[in-house]
Amino acid sequence: MKSVKITVIGLGFVGLTTAVGFAKKGFTTFGYEIDQSKAKLLQKSQIPFFEEGLQEGLQDVIEKKFFITNSLEDALRDSDVVFYCIGTPMNKEGFADLSFLITSLKETASLIKICKPKPTLIIKSTIPPSTSQEVFIPLLKTLGLKVNMGDSSDCFLANNPEFLREGFAYQDFLNPDRIVVGSSQELEIIKKIYAPFNAPIIFTNLNSAEFIKYLSNTTLAMQISFANEMSMIAEKIGNIDIQLSFQVLHQDKRFHGSPANITSYIYPGLGFGGYCLPKDTLALHKKSQEKGFDTKILKGIIETNERILTFYLEKISQEVSKDAKIGILGLSFKPGSDDVRDSKSKSLIDGLLERGFKNIIAYDPIANDVFKQIYALPICYTKTSKELVDACDVCIIATAWEEFTQCNFTDKKVYNLRFLKL
Repeated sequence: MKSVKITVIGLGFVGLTTAVGFAKKGFTTFGYEIDQSKAKLLQKSQIPFFEEGLQEGLQDVIEKKFFITNSLEDALRDSDVVFYCIGTPMNKEGFADLSFLITSLKETASLIKICKPKPTLIIKSTIPPSTSQEVFIPLLKTLGLKVNMGDSSDCFLANNPEFLREGFAYQDFLNPDRIVVGSSQELEIIKKIYAPFNAPIIFTNLNSAEFIKYLSNTTLAMQISFANEMSMIAEKIGNIDIQLSFQVLHQDKRFHGSPANITSYIYPGLGFGGYCLPKDTLALHKKSQEKGFDTKILKGIIETNERILTFYLEKISQEVSKDAKIGILGLSFKPGSDDVRDSKSKSLIDGLLERGFKNIIAYDPIANDVFKQIYALPICYTKTSKELVDACDVCIIATAWEEFTQCNFTDKKVYNLRFLKL
């Protein structure tokens, strides 16, 4: 562990936290800061922003395990891992400005030979999904480097998004709940430097790691804006205690636990169905309209719930022959229930029939009979999931019954529209 040298380029909020954190875990860490006045301040253990515990941490490691320099050559010499913690501010058009990162990668490429052989370059800056694959790797290749090519590589490029809360960043870094790494392979050096943190390391591809960061931030942004829209709806309707309303919402047991059961709702699929969610969302939207308030988010929720089904129907229509035998796994609106009111499976089957698919077979662990009785669709049913899978060319998982994870889909085209882990 102590023989590994880590370099952190950019010593702002994320970079300084990262550098001090690795130094505290025993790694020799060099920090490169282009702003000489900031570098001098940090060398005196003075931080130009507040972050609980970080100044004390800096004082513990400065000139022992953590060394700050404004010489990129000194920072990169004999480095095993280089972290890029450089700002990607929004430009005038609203896109992420990658110019500072691109400049830094070019500078690193020109000095790659003074690093340890095959160094790992890790982007910690927040960058739009596909940036590494479409911008950074081609850039490094034009500079003559072989990137992510196994044993023949000159260097490896990885993405390691941060999930740090301002004010708690230092503790969040030292005690992460998960570490996400996007790379072309499970790099041993990354496992080594993160081993002391005792957190699960999730390796995925570059695009997914970059997307996960945006998924995290946009989910938080959505929740804040949704809460604000609901407060405006309440104000328009009148005589609603919005503070109490949210306090009661927060007591819902689905919001508690590890992981909280709310995760089953914040998960992709065919959209929400059943008796309550569709009618109640639409009813509140209509009530708000009646009061003269346009609910942008509620309206968007309703439109997206309709659009997702059309999205998958079009995908299936483009990829599957009309003569194929199509199996629908799951007919109830959710697992653990035989309720088929406003079932997305019904809408899915309707859409397939409208698009010319005639050989449709369906199965549900408990809702076969009630679905057949209520909807009387021109389809067939099987008594077991195995029977359905054996009979079909294409299988569509439309309800997330756990039973379907045990199906043998070998040689079958599968549309896992509930994203079950198969």
